[in-house]
Amino acid sequence: MANTKPDFSDAVINFTVDVNTINTDNENRDKHLKSDDFFNAEKFPQIKFVSKSFQPLGNNKYKLTGDLTIRDVTKTVSFDVVYGGTVTAMGGTHAGFKAKTTVNRFDYNLKWDKTTEAGGLVAGKEVEITLNIDMKKA
Repeated sequence: MANTKPDFSDAVINFTVDVNTINTDNENRDKHLKSDDFFNAEKFPQIKFVSKSFQPLGNNKYKLTGDLTIRDVTKTVSFDVVYGGTVTAMGGTHAGFKAKTTVNRFDYNLKWDKTTEAGGLVAGKEVEITLNIDMKKA
C-alpha cells in the first residue's frame, strides 16, 4: 500500500500459485489435478495473475482486471472485489479485500471430461476463484 491513493485506484495486485501445493484432502484427486489432465504441475508449476487496473465502483466495491495465466494460456479476467475495511494492527495498517471471479476451465486447456451415469459432468466447466487480499502499508 506504499503511496496508494485513498481510493486504492492505483493498487497493483499480482499473485502466483504454486500448483504443487494443491490440497483437496484427497491424495488421488490431488495427483490427478497435478497431472496433464488438468494443471500439469511438472511443465506449468505456477498459476499467475498480473493486474492491469483496480477500479473503484463506489459503495466499497471495485473491479480488478488483469491477465490470468494457467498452463500456457493467458486471458484477461475481471474480479468483483469488496473492500472490507482498514485496521491498524500487527505493526502496520492493513486494508482487506475479497475478490471473486469465475472462469471456464476449458479456456485454459483443462479439458479432462467424464460424465456420470446420469449424463452430468464429473468436473464442471466453471471454476470459481476467490482471493482474500491483505494490503499492508509500507
